[in-house]
Amino acid sequence: MVLLGAILAYLLILFLMGIRLARRAKSKDDFLVAGRKLTAPILVGTLLATWIGSGDIFSVADLSYHHGFSSLIGSAGGWLGIAVVFFIAGRVRQFGQYTVPDILEARYNHWTRMLATVTTIISSVTIVSYQFRGGGWVLNIVSNGSIPVEQAMLIVAVFAILYTLLAGMISVAYLDTVNGLIILAGVFLAIPFAVQWGGGIETIRANVTPREHPFLGNMTWIRALGYFVPTMLLALGNGNMYQRFFSAKDPREAKRAVVGWIVGVILIGVAIQTLAVIGSSGFKGLPKTESGQILLLVARDAMPVAVGCLLLAAVTAIIVSTANSFLLVPASNVVRDIYQRFINPQVSDRRMLMYSRLAVIGLGICAYSLISFFPRILDAAYAAYTVYGAGITPALMAVFFWKRATAAGGVASMVAGMSVTVGWEITNKVTGCLPLGLPAIYPALVSSILLLVVVSLLTRPPAEEKWRQFAGQRSS
Repeated sequence: MVLLGAILAYLLILFLMGIRLARRAKSKDDFLVAGRKLTAPILVGTLLATWIGSGDIFSVADLSYHHGFSSLIGSAGGWLGIAVVFFIAGRVRQFGQYTVPDILEARYNHWTRMLATVTTIISSVTIVSYQFRGGGWVLNIVSNGSIPVEQAMLIVAVFAILYTLLAGMISVAYLDTVNGLIILAGVFLAIPFAVQWGGGIETIRANVTPREHPFLGNMTWIRALGYFVPTMLLALGNGNMYQRFFSAKDPREAKRAVVGWIVGVILIGVAIQTLAVIGSSGFKGLPKTESGQILLLVARDAMPVAVGCLLLAAVTAIIVSTANSFLLVPASNVVRDIYQRFINPQVSDRRMLMYSRLAVIGLGICAYSLISFFPRILDAAYAAYTVYGAGITPALMAVFFWKRATAAGGVASMVAGMSVTVGWEITNKVTGCLPLGLPAIYPALVSSILLLVVVSLLTRPPAEEKWRQFAGQRSS
């Protein structure tokens, strides 16, 4: 019960700090983009805590359990995407709006704003749903089953929703910096204790899950790239990331933050996978629906109490920060990109703040209701990555790198990417197998890019003022 007490105490501290920060949220800029005052160190913390989410704690750990360090293939997609983002971070901040749909409408038309909003809501709600599931696993395991999983998931959902309501981006960004430090300390301090528990490097190497291939583990190339590509696309187009760049003090701070972000993501990602690989040597034969819990089992059974508490606090920090961020972004989309843009352009700041909070509640309820659709976090994570990556990222990257892209091409690309992904996942759910045996990312991404290029080339080139503002002017 010591572990459970530590987790509950940590959540209480976060909540009290959130209440304190809530006093600063006096306008929509405060709630949505932290008043555009964030410096690089704060941005690094919030980018890091947001990117390292349940997708790493549970789905990447799941892959590491079965495939060893071959799971780095999936993570490397995110690293490559973040490296490309460095070249556009300053331009995003210079544009100075609030959301990815703001960018897409300015470059294309209002239909791309609507499509991006729908796609963001679908992917974000899916991501939040598995944060709730992961948080429920944490409470269930540290309480030794005294808190049933279903009840634990509800507790986490209520906490995450209430926490996000408090101060929006202000509370998320500043507390993410604290969470980022806890994540770093927790995962790195745990590694030497895990190695000792596993009996040393040679014993661990002899007892890990057998691998069929030294590079791919037990994956095929099709499956491995099915993890690499969606993660890369999510990193390139992640709405959370863009909202944080909009929150930066200036373009220079936004670019500086990306450097610290990629270094931190690589270090923490490798550390998490190391813990999962070590855990696979001691907890053998876990079914696929439970192998994602390997880090929680390591924290509970393989660590001294103090280290276990710190590692579980890091896991909790990861889950809470990611849930908050992926609630805030679609809430911003609903209020900014639908209500204010198409229903009430003259809405006051005060009402925007109120409606943003109501949107957080509604989206949180939707996320909770979606939990049962994906019983395995790994499947939910890559479905969410794919619907966003194929539905938004090609058209969004064309904003910055291809001036010939047209509004018609952008719309066609987004419709194709989103609809193919959703159709592919529903078919998989109904039939119990992937159509043609392929992950959704392959048909979705090919359709999205093909239509973007072909339709753009077949339609009239856009006016210069449409692409000039995103063309890479030097930013200070």
